[in-house]
Amino acid sequence: MDGTNHSVASEFVFLGLSDSEEIQLVLFVFFSLFYVASIMGNSLIVLTVTSDPHLRSPMYFLLANLSFIDLGVSSVTSPKMIYDLVRKHKVISFEGCITQIFFIHVIGGTEMVLLIVMAFDRYVAICKPLHYLTIMSQKMCTLLLVASWVIGLIHSVVQLVFVIKLPFCGSNVLDSFYCDLPRLIRLACVDTYTLEFMVTANSGFISVGSFFILIISYIFILITVRKHSSSGLSKALSTLSSHVMVVVLFFGPCIFDYTWPHPTSHLDKFLAIFDAVLTPLLNPVIYTFRNKEMKLAMRRVCSQLIVYRRFS
Repeated sequence: MDGTNHSVASEFVFLGLSDSEEIQLVLFVFFSLFYVASIMGNSLIVLTVTSDPHLRSPMYFLLANLSFIDLGVSSVTSPKMIYDLVRKHKVISFEGCITQIFFIHVIGGTEMVLLIVMAFDRYVAICKPLHYLTIMSQKMCTLLLVASWVIGLIHSVVQLVFVIKLPFCGSNVLDSFYCDLPRLIRLACVDTYTLEFMVTANSGFISVGSFFILIISYIFILITVRKHSSSGLSKALSTLSSHVMVVVLFFGPCIFDYTWPHPTSHLDKFLAIFDAVLTPLLNPVIYTFRNKEMKLAMRRVCSQLIVYRRFS
């Protein structure tokens, strides 16, 4: 070592989204509305699936868990980002930064695996309808859900084990509005090439790998349906289109963040906002927009809530 006092930084400073107070005020209102809408939309889906006896199929069970995860996606970074928009000094403690990274990767990794599970569910439902309830039993769904969380946890811990030991003795400024691994690693005052490669390989591989697994599975489903029934192709396309939209919206920013060799600050921030604020709101809209059964169930739940409030 060179004798420099290598120590762990006590806090990190965010540069945020803009220096203009007027723009920050507009963003505060805009993101607050989107965050509240996201929380309400995903909470309504979870409440609807858990309370409506007509929605007991594995598809709705997985959809409710996706909405639950999206509640976490929007809540890990959005509240801090919204709060910082009305603050001049935007800081986060080292422990808070590590905690944020931990939950971002746990929830992100879990959602990636869950989307693959949902694709498998659609494959069984479309290609093996007579065996659907046997294959996608409650026990199987629970095991797949637990496996998703375990993989997400391992994915997050493997990276953080090395990051928490890094010395930070120079700048503590992050040109972002939340803590992310690539930018944090670059602040370390040691050579981090190997660690950066490991993070890219870990997060990049799981993102790209999961994306291609999903796209290939959707293509395989469509080919299988076309062989058996050309009339069922349009129905399969309608069912899978919502899944494909969610996959593209979710994986696009993730793949760019962890595989693009020359990231740009403005584009990084835009994609991060899209992933943290907009995607959790779009997911419930996309999955319920074409689902008549889900829309009817949500209306029943809303009607019951209104009646309950009137007589309570």
